[in-house]
Amino acid sequence: MKKIFVLDTNVLLHDPQAIFAFDDNEVIIPAVVLEEIDSKKRLADELGRNARSVSRLLDKMRGEGQLHEGIPLPKGGVLKVELNHKSFIRLQEMFGDVTNDNRILAVALNYRLEQEDLAASGTVTAAREVILVSKDVLVRIKADVLGVQAQDYLSDRIIMSSDIYSGYVTLFVHPAVIDEFYTYRYLAVEALQLPVQLNPNEFVILRDEMGSSKSALLRVSMDGGKLEPLYLSNDAVWGITARNAQQRMALELLLNDDIPLVTLNGKAGTGKTLLALAAGLMKVEDEHKYKKLLIARPVVPMGKDIGYLPGEKDEKLRPWMQPIYDNLEFLFDTKKSGDIDKILMGLGSIQVEALTYIRGRSIPGQFIIIDEAQNLTKHEVKTIVSRVGEGSKIVLMGDPEQIDHPYLDSISNGLTHIVERFKGESISGHMTLEKGERSKLAQLAADLL
Repeated sequence: MKKIFVLDTNVLLHDPQAIFAFDDNEVIIPAVVLEEIDSKKRLADELGRNARSVSRLLDKMRGEGQLHEGIPLPKGGVLKVELNHKSFIRLQEMFGDVTNDNRILAVALNYRLEQEDLAASGTVTAAREVILVSKDVLVRIKADVLGVQAQDYLSDRIIMSSDIYSGYVTLFVHPAVIDEFYTYRYLAVEALQLPVQLNPNEFVILRDEMGSSKSALLRVSMDGGKLEPLYLSNDAVWGITARNAQQRMALELLLNDDIPLVTLNGKAGTGKTLLALAAGLMKVEDEHKYKKLLIARPVVPMGKDIGYLPGEKDEKLRPWMQPIYDNLEFLFDTKKSGDIDKILMGLGSIQVEALTYIRGRSIPGQFIIIDEAQNLTKHEVKTIVSRVGEGSKIVLMGDPEQIDHPYLDSISNGLTHIVERFKGESISGHMTLEKGERSKLAQLAADLL
């Protein structure tokens, strides 16, 4: 039986195409949602862009009929703008204030009651399910209190949390396989008949299934056909040496000029930023492979004005960019406050920027580091990566468990999205850093808190 889905404003602001994601079911947009979208359309950020997209889409569909009567959708469903709030009195008794959220809840509750009345009167054989779709947790909780089904918007998710790509796999094999690798310095993937599908540039840790200490660390070739040894030794990179296997694998990706897209996941203190900066400095300052090292991070929320702070642009940016400067001070081993600014000014090849100022640019021949990428939406990540010009390398990193964006989570954020979309491509590589190396206290805090 077809269902009725009532959409919250945040669903459309998150994905303007959401109305097409419910197959042949009925999609209801409460009238108050249109008011909220109208209030957002003048914003210069991602919400404003999506609000304008929804407005144009609904205006186009208006040409096919009356929205309040229902417009057919491509998959057999119906789109309808609902004006009925007659159940709002009941909500006022429970929740009090006349808020937009409560008006949306009233529409969902009214549909549920109408379906129950139709079923009770025998007009229909069974009541249709009414489901409120919202990315607001509290709205879903309030719907549950009212007896209305509610769920998160999941259509844009490409994986489940348990299936997030880590960039490496541990396999237990016969010791003869490990001996063969050390003899011939490669293994054919097809001949191994592995139980898992390997991606290009994925790392493989081979361990002896008999229980000995034999092991090997390998990387899948760019064509996916062979397991090869790592190209790099564990030498220091700008004074930084890998402290665990994941960090060594990350450096392998960061220093490989044939991999222009690298993504790094990891909790606070796992070394993401430090490793990326050390690799970027080596490539720019020592090897001169790239003309400039560009480091950027979103000013959360991204796209908002960073004004109301004293000074010029660089002074306004400093509080947001301080984590980057902290790592640069460590790498340059500065002793006094302000020394790092003099060093960066003297070099001229290192630029620290906010993502607000990176959009619309074309960036060739640069080593680009995007920090805190988990706070980006899919569209924002697409916008940024599409800025990468010829001869550039981009590194996106962050912790999907630490998200400040109100409508993103560990699965729907831009960093996780690009990891999953590019994991099968030969030009990309990914690594999940798991062990904290900042301090024992920092590791305990990340695990326990």
